[in-house]
Amino acid sequence: MPLRRAKTSPERHVKVFKNGRNKAVRIPREFEFPGEEAIMRKEGDRLVIEPVPTKSLLALLEKLAPLTEDFPPILDVPPDAVEL
Repeated sequence: MPLRRAKTSPERHVKVFKNGRNKAVRIPREFEFPGEEAIMRKEGDRLVIEPVPTKSLLALLEKLAPLTEDFPPILDVPPDAVEL
C-alpha cells in the first residue's frame, strides 16, 4: 500500500545542483520564509527545511550594546488634582 502524504501546500518540482562540494536547491518564492537561517533535518527519506524560530524580544535586547550617551533628567511632576 503506497504511503499517502498530507498536502498542506502546493507541490513544486525543483532542480538540485552542485555548489562547490555541496548539493543545493533554490527555494521558490511561494515557499520563502523570513530570516537568513534555516534548520534542516531528515525524516526517513524526506528532507525537511524550516525557518529558525524567532527569538524573544528579551533575547534580542540582551545582545544590544549598552547606551553610553547621557540623557537629560526627566522631571517627575505630580499630576494636577482632579475632582470626581
